Amino acid sequence: MKRIQRFLRWMVLLFFGSTILSVFVYKWVPVYVTPLMVIRCCQQVMAGDSIRLKHHWVPLSEMSPNMPLAVVASEDQVFMEHHGFDWKSIEIAIKERETGHRKRGASTISQQTAKNVFLWNGGGFVRKGLEAYFTVLIELIWGKERIMEVYLNSIEMGDGIYGAEAVAQQNFGIPAAKLSRNECALIAATLPNPLRFSSKHPSKYMLRRQTWIVRQMKNLGSSALF
Repeated sequence: MKRIQRFLRWMVLLFFGSTILSVFVYKWVPVYVTPLMVIRCCQQVMAGDSIRLKHHWVPLSEMSPNMPLAVVASEDQVFMEHHGFDWKSIEIAIKERETGHRKRGASTISQQTAKNVFLWNGGGFVRKGLEAYFTVLIELIWGKERIMEVYLNSIEMGDGIYGAEAVAQQNFGIPAAKLSRNECALIAATLPNPLRFSSKHPSKYMLRRQTWIVRQMKNLGSSALF
């Protein structure tokens, strides 16, 4: 029993030590590869396809200021106010699930970043618990500006396309720094399902959503961030 207890104690210490260290490292080091990128590449190989991976890390200062504003307007309008979790949206999502209505997404940009960088897609209590754990860590250690920088560099934005710089080059033929307000809104409009929606070939639904996001961006104003 003592050996088992010692083993478990060391496993717990190893887990917390390694995860906290990795979060500290990524506070300064660019995130060049994420678990989702690896999973997507494996899926492509298993399907007999060639590997599609477009990803170019750039600092937040080299992106259009409309890009973070667009994703906040689209995905998480209280990003600057919460500490990782939007409890009001979570409460609404739980009530909708209980009444059998359409399920509402309640993940914040912080939660999505934690999942993208450290975890995998899917549900289950274990993954959700780990997501909450990493969300708390990055909120405490990184801060909002770094979370946004990592989010905009790691989020899936198309088939084999990750991050604002890659999608700007692939779909618009320009660097992320030159993206217009409308282009940023169109990119943000794909984020609920970037494998279904395309900012290069937008549908009528996408254009309607783009218009809504632009309106929300104007309401929020650039002063809403950092």
